[in-house]
Amino acid sequence: MGLLALGFVARARWPESGPSLDCPPESVRLDAAGLATCGPGSVPTGAQALALGRKLDLNAASEAELALLPGVGRDLARRLVTAREDQGGRFTSWDDVDAVPGVGAAKLETLRAATVLDPAAATGGVW
Repeated sequence: MGLLALGFVARARWPESGPSLDCPPESVRLDAAGLATCGPGSVPTGAQALALGRKLDLNAASEAELALLPGVGRDLARRLVTAREDQGGRFTSWDDVDAVPGVGAAKLETLRAATVLDPAAATGGVW
């Protein structure tokens, strides 16, 4: 009985799991102290953007930023950046990305989930 009562009290006082900011992810900015805010500030990029659940622009992300994506790593990130540069500085389709050595079906799905090719057509991307 005591544990049941303790569980009820702990659950009643547990913090809500909802978002702590009251704005859409694409509106989140970082203030001068580096804290996420809905107000003025800089647009988060790279690891900051990923931590906030935003997508990276595959045509603008650096090798270091791409290497942070799950399953990508430094070698594939380097190949992606090299292939992008060889194609005039941008991928125009997911088929271009799929043609990069080391990108198979699983990695392509990971990249599609974490990045965008056309930032104007995406919501929440980083550019």
